[in-house]
Amino acid sequence: TENRAMTAEEQASFDAIEKEIADIDKTIEAEERAAKAKNTKETGDNGAEQETQEELEERAFVKYVLGAAAGLEERAGELNLTMANNGAIVPTSIANKIIKKVKDISPILSRATVYYMTGELKVPVYGASSGHDVKVAYSDDFTELTADAGKFTSVDLKGYLVGALTLIGRKLKTNAMFNVTDFIVNYMAEEIAAFLEGELLNGTTSKMEGALSTTNEKTAAAAAAITADELIDLQAQVKQAFQSDACWIMHPETFTAVKKLKDGQSRYLLQDDFSGEFPYRLLGKPIFVSDNMPKIATGAKTVLYGDMSGLSVKIAEQLEIEVLREKYATQHAIGVVAWMEVDSKVTDSQRMAVLKMA
Repeated sequence: TENRAMTAEEQASFDAIEKEIADIDKTIEAEERAAKAKNTKETGDNGAEQETQEELEERAFVKYVLGAAAGLEERAGELNLTMANNGAIVPTSIANKIIKKVKDISPILSRATVYYMTGELKVPVYGASSGHDVKVAYSDDFTELTADAGKFTSVDLKGYLVGALTLIGRKLKTNAMFNVTDFIVNYMAEEIAAFLEGELLNGTTSKMEGALSTTNEKTAAAAAAITADELIDLQAQVKQAFQSDACWIMHPETFTAVKKLKDGQSRYLLQDDFSGEFPYRLLGKPIFVSDNMPKIATGAKTVLYGDMSGLSVKIAEQLEIEVLREKYATQHAIGVVAWMEVDSKVTDSQRMAVLKMA
């Protein structure tokens, strides 16, 4: 607030701080260059650019699928590509692309609590038991406190095998412009994403349990219509502590019905939000649409709201892909099979609430 030049001491202090900032910037730049070093093209002694590790893996995979595997040189630790009976394990970089694609498509998977481990997983759940819980009350000197406590239970996550198979015609060998890697990544990812999202939402009896299995329910007054008041009540059924990461999930047809809801002044209930993951917000929270959600119908669970971390997902075996070259030779085709082992259960129902039609 003073209209004067800095003193010599102030100028020295300013210069020292500015140098410190510059040093930090240089450190950050160095760390970023180091992180990118693995996948950065380098120039060889002859001045030619060398391929990145990911490009080498993709090129080797394309050659193998198109029948050029015989020309590959096999050395331990190179290209992450090893031969197996009638097939080959896909390079890690390609498998990671598929897993990432699945998460992009399915927001409930990216928002759920995921455990990567083998064996049975027991998630502890604490709660009151027959009126017993930790009690806090006023007391006086020399007065004994009464010990009391709730009870621990557990939600058990096992593992169920999930598989998918794609066939590629060998006639593609004659089409040099066809990008085999992109085709396999996108097609397999879409199929796996659709299945996983459906299971994480709806579940299957005696298999995976979906988020719609939460015991925190609100029943609508009608069987074929949703009101704004019911959506407000549904949001209020999730405790304030879990509201910060909450979202809405519904079928596209349900979304259309909700989009037409208006308040008393004929203003639409939905708010435009072009900066978010989806350009609409309902009661301040983002909306995601899914074809796997049930449509509005008698007794259907049509709207899911809350913090999806209340759904626990255990992935015992991450996505594993194999190329089957001989199995489908009589069909003049090549098979690409994907396997993973996964399970899911609702571990915290108070984080999520579902609207059930009458």
